[in-house]
Amino acid sequence: MGTTASQLRKDLLSEYQWRLMHVFFRAHKRFSELLSKEDRNLPTPRVPMEKVLSLPELKSNPFRKRICHVFSTSDMKDGSLTFEDFLDLLSAFSDSATLEIKSHYAFRIFDFDDDGTLDGGDLEKLVNCLTGETDDTRLTTEEMRQLISNILEESDIDKDGTVNLSEFQHVISRSPDFVRSVQI
Repeated sequence: MGTTASQLRKDLLSEYQWRLMHVFFRAHKRFSELLSKEDRNLPTPRVPMEKVLSLPELKSNPFRKRICHVFSTSDMKDGSLTFEDFLDLLSAFSDSATLEIKSHYAFRIFDFDDDGTLDGGDLEKLVNCLTGETDDTRLTTEEMRQLISNILEESDIDKDGTVNLSEFQHVISRSPDFVRSVQI
């Protein structure tokens, strides 16, 4: 057991390579369309966050700016994306991304202060993103406090007042719709 290498038939390998190249070129075309003509000639062009946010898939996503910030490798922390960043984003939100990958990035998107945990402040921002921050949709202070308390009661396994990645992934593993809901 485990002493022989698995062999992929050459015809299947060829088919997979063709599909991968097709996906890659489609993504590159989409990325290039977001670039200005001047930026297309740069060695490592970056699409500004405002252009990324104009994509129909992100336009109405309440976490669109967080998504850009999480996937951006910009030293300026401006949410701009290189082609590699763009590929990472598309990959994480694709139908074929695993639960582990989707939950990892969802956790990072929900971790508004980037401290590696979801605390009360992160959870409040998360709820406000989902419900909207208008007077008609905003929860009262008491409703928000109760909701955050319920979330922590259900998710905070080690009872430290925050939800870490492992705890988040444990909760997500019990949600069969999660993988389908994390896509663009």
